[in-house]
Amino acid sequence: MKVRRTAGLLGACAAAAALALATPGTAQAAHGVLFIDGAPNHDPSGCFPLGDFAPSEVANFTDEVAWVWDGANCDGRVVHPILPGRTAIGHGRSLFIE
Repeated sequence: MKVRRTAGLLGACAAAAALALATPGTAQAAHGVLFIDGAPNHDPSGCFPLGDFAPSEVANFTDEVAWVWDGANCDGRVVHPILPGRTAIGHGRSLFIE
């Protein structure tokens, strides 16, 4: 009887572990609105292009820092951050927010 309970417990633990490993993680997004040149992006996440010919105006009304990059696809180097609750000119080619 003890062997049967142990086997059942091990089986339940193995099933729980398999389910935990099979479930994909959820992506986190910033909560709020990120405005890029007046266009709203609700609960933004990822890389956004900025103006090609003129710097973009960015208003960060989220709970995350927006990072301005000098590369077009959020590559290169970080030029400057735009903190939550701040409006700034994005002197870069792209912006990343998580």
